Amino acid sequence: MTKSKAFRLLALGIPALILQACGIPDIAIKKADTKLPEIYDQGAQQEENSALVKWKDFFDDPYLLSLIDTAVANNKEINIMLQRISVAENEIQARKGAYLPTVNFGAGSGGEKTGKFTRNGAVEDNLQIAKGQPFPTFLGNYQFGLFSTWEIDIWKKLRNATQVAVFEYMASTEGKNFLVTNLVAEVARSYYELMALDNQLDNLEQNIRIQQDGLEVVKQLQVYARSNSLAVKRYEAEVAKNKSRKYEITQQITVAENRLNFLLGRTPQPIQRASAGFMDIAPKMLRIGAPSQLLKNRPDIKKAELELAAADLNIDVARANFYPSFGIKAGVGFEAFALKYLINTPESLAATIAGELVAPLVNRNAITAEYKNASAKQIQAAYEYEQSIINAYTEVANQFSNINNLDKNYQLKKKQVESLVQSIDVANQLFKSARADYLEVLLTQRDALDAKKELIETKQKQVVAMVDLYKSLGGGWQ
Repeated sequence: MTKSKAFRLLALGIPALILQACGIPDIAIKKADTKLPEIYDQGAQQEENSALVKWKDFFDDPYLLSLIDTAVANNKEINIMLQRISVAENEIQARKGAYLPTVNFGAGSGGEKTGKFTRNGAVEDNLQIAKGQPFPTFLGNYQFGLFSTWEIDIWKKLRNATQVAVFEYMASTEGKNFLVTNLVAEVARSYYELMALDNQLDNLEQNIRIQQDGLEVVKQLQVYARSNSLAVKRYEAEVAKNKSRKYEITQQITVAENRLNFLLGRTPQPIQRASAGFMDIAPKMLRIGAPSQLLKNRPDIKKAELELAAADLNIDVARANFYPSFGIKAGVGFEAFALKYLINTPESLAATIAGELVAPLVNRNAITAEYKNASAKQIQAAYEYEQSIINAYTEVANQFSNINNLDKNYQLKKKQVESLVQSIDVANQLFKSARADYLEVLLTQRDALDAKKELIETKQKQVVAMVDLYKSLGGGWQ
């Protein structure tokens, strides 16, 4: 075949291969809906956003700051995520190398004995007869040189695949930030839970001391026939019940400490904390800004956005599989049948260059399925992005409302506790003067204990709601 005929066939073949690629199936692509209300409610219209405050500036308890610092450095989940980020970063390097030429060094040696009655053997025999030499029995082959291959990225398939890896790397980084946000919030919640349990234990011990004093009074009154054994037994039962609750709270403290140590990536050990000032903690007034700020402050939303961008680009990568691929192969080196001639120049110098054009014609089921899968994953990523936005907005709205209601709740419970604490002294005085029954005293003490317990729980809910709102706004990873 002449060169002109070869070029003519190539010129006809390329358009044919490109035209067959036009039969790409139709797929669905979804554009994410990122619309959000302009404000949360009429009473929450603010420009600033507390999510921009670093966690080291947000918390002011030195013990808590030390715990968070340890958790961010040692938490196992964080360290696992860092390795995933490293894998994603290496994937970028691997895909970058895919669209660059590769050059390899190769060397080889071998030998061949051609059968005399084969086609090659007959040619060789005639040549040797013409030279007056015998038919060769063994012929060596030695070679070394450089060999290169390069796929020309006409359709940007390889470059788009690299950009997909970049988006996935950035998404994994945002995933780590979201993990840090959750970790900071979880450490703070566990720390405040420990402080609340310490206060519950202290409240219970104070109540036990009051009831033990009451028990001694009842015993003395029984001596003077001003009380009876039933009152003594009821007081003893109440003291025993509250002492048994001490062990329940002690176990809860142990579990909370161990859970916090797990978050810190270490084995169980005592946790330092400033529990004495727990009831004096004033939850910070956070600025929630505008809902649209969630799109740039929340790591989970940014992660979902990057994953959607990667899914969008993956469709282009999958579509490029329908188009022809162009490749070039080349090599240069030395080749000879004997070692003594191997580096003779130019006699032993050998070179090769070839181009190839490959396109799928028949049975394209695999690439069609991959293309449709890319579409399905893109739609899934779009819905996940929308869901992350709605979830973030709902979390902020819930916690903002929760903080306002808890503040009112706490103020009323505080008044309730103050009244019940005063009623204990009144009930004791009335009982001593035989103007009140011992059951009234016991019930008053029990009510005061329960009310103080609820007050401590409400304080815990207040500080936790503050932490959760800070997390919901996107704070805690800076």
